[in-house]
Amino acid sequence: MLKRSRHRYIFMTISLILLLTANMTGCSREPSINNYDTFGGEPVNLIYYTIGEPDKDLQLVNDKINEIMARKIGVTITYIKVGWQEYEDRLNTLISAGSTFDIAFASNYATTAMRGSWLRLDDYLTSMGKDLYNNVDPIFWQGVRMNDGSIYGVPTNKELAVRDHWMYPASIVEKYNIDITKYNTLESLDPLLRMIKQEEPAYIPMELDRDSHNFFALYGYEYIVNNKIPLMVKSLDPNAEVVNIFETKEARQVLDTLRHYYKEGYINKDAALREPGGLKRGAKVFWKSSSGGPLPETSWSKDRGYKVVSNPVTPTVVTTESVRGGIMAVNANTKHPVECIKFLNLLNTDPEIRNLFNYGIEGVHYTLDEQGQVALIPTKDSHGDLIPDAPARYTGVQYTQGNWFILKTMGGDNPEPLDKWDQFRKYNADVIKSTVLGFTPDLSKFTVQTDNFEMIWKKYYPSLMTGSVDVDTILPKFNEELKQAGIDEVRQEVQTQLDAWRDLKR
Repeated sequence: MLKRSRHRYIFMTISLILLLTANMTGCSREPSINNYDTFGGEPVNLIYYTIGEPDKDLQLVNDKINEIMARKIGVTITYIKVGWQEYEDRLNTLISAGSTFDIAFASNYATTAMRGSWLRLDDYLTSMGKDLYNNVDPIFWQGVRMNDGSIYGVPTNKELAVRDHWMYPASIVEKYNIDITKYNTLESLDPLLRMIKQEEPAYIPMELDRDSHNFFALYGYEYIVNNKIPLMVKSLDPNAEVVNIFETKEARQVLDTLRHYYKEGYINKDAALREPGGLKRGAKVFWKSSSGGPLPETSWSKDRGYKVVSNPVTPTVVTTESVRGGIMAVNANTKHPVECIKFLNLLNTDPEIRNLFNYGIEGVHYTLDEQGQVALIPTKDSHGDLIPDAPARYTGVQYTQGNWFILKTMGGDNPEPLDKWDQFRKYNADVIKSTVLGFTPDLSKFTVQTDNFEMIWKKYYPSLMTGSVDVDTILPKFNEELKQAGIDEVRQEVQTQLDAWRDLKR
């Protein structure tokens, strides 16, 4: 009896030791979100699509990204850039085909989210993506929530209000002692543009392209769907009605002014045909409009090839459009949702990986100056000579790829302030929220109509919004074709949905 008990005791002791050893081994093999060295196996590779011209050194940067991410989170990516003009069609094709890509820049977030294209992220953002969630301003999350209350994309943490800025060459402003803050309306530019045409004939007085510019924001309007469906509402009026903007007196005033400017020779003759972003670096342009937050002149000067100054002409209003301008979304068909969240979490919290995406590889694409700011390394030929105005070997598209507040600032000839991100935080703290922030109309029953609106938009909008055609002749045709395509019915449906949404908010 004693012998049997002793054997039983020894057996139980050995079993307990084995069990504890197995548990300890299991713990050591558990995947860590921070250190890939602690678990074996091949890293999971994610297919990532984003907008931007493919760079010469894209693969080089991709390899460096993967080296770091494999070590930190056990994830790698296939980094695919698609050109500016092709991206939206390519993404729509991928979605329609049910492709199993993993992450993409969601250029048309609301429409694709309502079609079920993107993974619902709410549960992930309260668990393994909590750090990511906490690093993004809460107003962004409010703006990207769909009408069902769910989040289907990760917004870029950047400026909240994207203001319209009018920019000018610093040399011309200084030469003529121009106070650019006096020019805040389209009509006020007339004497300035006339002077430039007469005194500086080498300069295009006003540069526009076929997508033109949202001059209607000057009157407080924002698009309720997107700019190819001309339904707008006044941002700060809690009772404003949805309107077809091209039936308003404000639109008529804008169009008449642009027509006058075109006939006077202020606007480039190819405006209705010019691709967005088609302005060549170094081109002599006096007035150009762009959108951004605080301190935009450094990046715009770099893009233009000479120093520019700018004046914001619209208020600091946070709109649904402004917070949804740079969203990364996870494909609803992904086979790797956990790894997608790990990647997005890292991109928004880890300065090493975020700066690599934005600037490329330190020592290859940039160096750090004594202030710790980025100094880009210029492109050289095979003999080591500088190539003037050569495109960068790698450029991240900053607004599409994660948290800005962990980026290094730019140095060089026109350095950014060392406290740039503090200035951005102050700017974000002072913004005004649109009364329709987060409202997303469901137009899934009107896909035929919205497709027709886009075709009509392409037919008339570029020429009208660049002053290239007679307003009296073309505007009535534009509005008539919109009516025939169902703009009034869609406007009424959007109004009904907006009224119901407002009632829930009260």
